[in-house]
Amino acid sequence: MLDPKKLEELAKQISGAVPPGVRNAAEGAEARIKQVLQSQLSKLDLVTREEFDIQSQVLIRTREKLDAMEARLSELEGKAESADKK
Repeated sequence: MLDPKKLEELAKQISGAVPPGVRNAAEGAEARIKQVLQSQLSKLDLVTREEFDIQSQVLIRTREKLDAMEARLSELEGKAESADKK
């Protein structure tokens, strides 16, 4: 695997070799792309990872409660059927 420091050094060398006018245009384009991406992403109805994880935990707890209630209902139905047969 390549050493990250060597990659960073190489990137600096390449960046230093790029003419200043081109470098400024590239930096401007990068800033504009970031701005457009942020603008478009803000229009989407996205949730944060934290919100997603919280809702996942809520769903897990709800599923556990539902499973327990279904088991209890089956038990009660079984007892009712046994009582009806007597």
